[in-house]
Formats: sequence, structure tokens, C-alpha cells
Amino acid sequence: MIDFTQKKFGIISLGCDKNRVDSEKLLSIIKDKGCAITDDITSAQIIVVNTCAFLNESRKEAVETVLDCAAYKSENLEKLVITGCLPQKYVDETFDALNEADVFLGVNDYDKIFEALEIAYHGNRVNSVGKGGNEYNPRRILTTPQHYAYLKISDGCNNRCTYCLIPKIRGGYTSYPMEKLIEEAEALGEVSELILVAQDVTRYGIDLYGQKKLKEILQKLTTLVNINSVRLLYCYPDMIDDGLIREIRDNKKIIKYLDIPLQHSEDRILKLMNRKGSRSEYLNLIKKIRESIPEIAIRSTFIAGFPTETEEECEALCSFLREVKLDNCGFFAYSKEPDTAAYNLKGQIAYSVKRKRVKKLYSVQREISEEKLKSFINKKLRVVCDGINYEKNCFEGRAFFSAPDIDGKVFFNANNAVQGEYYDVLINKYDSYDLYGTTEDYTL
Repeated sequence: MIDFTQKKFGIISLGCDKNRVDSEKLLSIIKDKGCAITDDITSAQIIVVNTCAFLNESRKEAVETVLDCAAYKSENLEKLVITGCLPQKYVDETFDALNEADVFLGVNDYDKIFEALEIAYHGNRVNSVGKGGNEYNPRRILTTPQHYAYLKISDGCNNRCTYCLIPKIRGGYTSYPMEKLIEEAEALGEVSELILVAQDVTRYGIDLYGQKKLKEILQKLTTLVNINSVRLLYCYPDMIDDGLIREIRDNKKIIKYLDIPLQHSEDRILKLMNRKGSRSEYLNLIKKIRESIPEIAIRSTFIAGFPTETEEECEALCSFLREVKLDNCGFFAYSKEPDTAAYNLKGQIAYSVKRKRVKKLYSVQREISEEKLKSFINKKLRVVCDGINYEKNCFEGRAFFSAPDIDGKVFFNANNAVQGEYYDVLINKYDSYDLYGTTEDYTL
């Protein structure tokens, strides 16, 4: 038997915040075994790469990361493990091709890591994809700053968008038991901001309880004394009902922020994407939300260059953006992914055209963002401190309308600021995405 307590583990987590949660749960399994965990990958005897495979670029990054890590086998590295979406979907193609890796685990196989490593240390490469117990694990080792954390409330997806691989990788929508999620949230310790994530948080509970339960779990999470606030990401527009809107409005612990991935505005493209909704329905939904919660910040994502998209439809999307004036947006060029329905659509658009359209959309949103940010000049904003920005020689944080990593920041000067604490910042400057200011007591 290998004594793994004498081995140092390093983990590289690629992809989204949902993947990050999986990595944190894997870290807890490793720590519970009594093993050491290091941030210095070069000193690790065992490296785990938790991969993303959502897009071709993600798969390319995953392969390059694995090859980069394999180079450490000439130094301290003894075994290299690939986990997550890439082996889950593509193990048949990658097991032989990536022979630098010793162990392959899928998205539900983390409980098999030591069993697989034991075999690998005896000279055999191991494919354990699909062999895990798929049991819910509430234990985690946080990799975020101490004051915020993600809570992944479900896995998989039933939406079957024609451009998306997630159901082929992660399977159908699977809600995690509410009592287990509450237990997990309680164990996180003091958290300024708990960020709920899933492929679609608004469908939470339908598969498990026969009805939507997002409102109920929000109520339970916000009664926990260790949770200061809750932020919602990835709320699908067709599932946002009046009850959820009222809960966001009336619950003081819920941040007035919604991430609603719309993906497009034009009916024909939405139908080709197999997205539920239309331009008029989206406009009405945003109007309803803002009438109920005037201070709400709304974020969205959009895909440019979907097959057969015309210049007129791209321009119509620009017009939609100018009309709804969203607070934050992300824009992505359509990626032609094998094993998706859209892969075989005629009218695929040249990459150069897609990139041009993405730039155009960002240009439109930049004007909207600058107008919104300009309105904060000479006003005070409540800002949570995320730490020190050494390049700008100041503190950095976020207001309620910004989620970590994906939205803009507030850079501010203060005599002192503590990570995770809130400060009133007087805004005196802005640029395309960020705000700048000082605390009232700041002295040069």
C-alpha cells in the first residue's frame, strides 16, 4: 500500500465556478486522507488537473495544461491525474493520446482517486471514468478569498440548447438535497457573500421535489447566521416568476442582482438555439423585474455569429442592448461544437465575422456601461473589499452590481481596509468597466 500522507498534492482547476466547487470537494477528500496540499505545483508529487470541455478553446487549454504539468515528471512529479469534463466526455479519445497522464476520472469519480492512484503507482495507467459512487459530498476546502464562496445547488441540464455540450457531459438536471446544501453552507464559516451557481439555478428542486424550490432554499440560506448575503447567478428567463422576484425584492440578505443568460434577442435565432422566450418576452420580463426592484442590477450573456445570423439580426441585438441597458454583459463568438445540434446547421459563419460582431456588441455595451458608471460620480457606494491591487497601489472591491471575476471593480484608497469588510466609497472617477474612489476618512 502506498502511504499517500507522505505525498504532496497540487490541484489546477480550469473552467467555471461550478468546476471550482468540484475541485474544492476533491481537496477535502485529499485532506481527509491526511495528505498535504500545496499551491506550488512544482513541488507536488501528485498533480490533479480538473478540466473543462465546454468549448474547443476549453479543451485546448486542458490539454496544454496537462502537457505543461507532465514536464514536471523530470523533477518532483510522480503521478498526473486528469479529472472533470474532458475525460467524462472524451476519455475514449484522450486516454491513449494523453499518455502523459496516469489516472483519468470523470465528474462523479472523485471518491475513486486513491484507489486509482494505488493502481497507477503499481505501474498501470487507470481509466476510472464512470466508476465513482456519485454520492453528494458537502465537505470542501475553499479556494476563494475567505469572505465569499460559491454554492453549487445542482448539476447537469435539461434545457438542450442546440449549441451546448453540458447535457452530454454532465447529464440531466440533478438537484442536490436541500438539507445537504444547508449543511454545506453552514460549514463554510463566516461568509460575506454566498454565490449560488448551477447550470440553471431557477430550476432547482423540480426533479427532486416536483416543484421549483429556489425561493425556499433562499429563505433557508438567508436565515443562517454565518451567511451575510446571497447572490444569484444563471437564472433562466423562462423560470423567473413573480414569487422569486418578490423574494429578491423583500429579502434583505439577497443582493439585488440577477444574472439572466439570454444568449440573443431575435426570435428566429432564439428558436434555432432552442431557447425558450422571445424578444418581446425578454423585454417584458426585464421591465417587470425593474418595476418591482428599481435598484436591481441585471447581467446577461449573448452569443454572436450563431449559424445563419444576419447582419440585420446582429444590429437588432445591438438595438436590444441599447433599449434594455443592462448593467453587465458578456459576449461570445459562437463555437461550433461536435455532438451538438447546431454543429450540422447550414449557414455557419466565418470566424472573422463572428469576432467582428463580438467587438461590435462590446462597443455598444461599453457605451451603456460608461453611462451607468458615470452616474455614480460624487456619490457614495457600499463596497466589499476584495483585497489589495498592487499594480494600482490601492484596495479593490465590488459594489452590489458586480460579481467576482466577471464584472467590473471599484478601486479605492483608504487608510486601512480589511478583506471581506464593507466600506462607503466616494466615487470620483470611472472608465469603461471600473470605478475609482476614496473612503471618507482617507488621508494622503
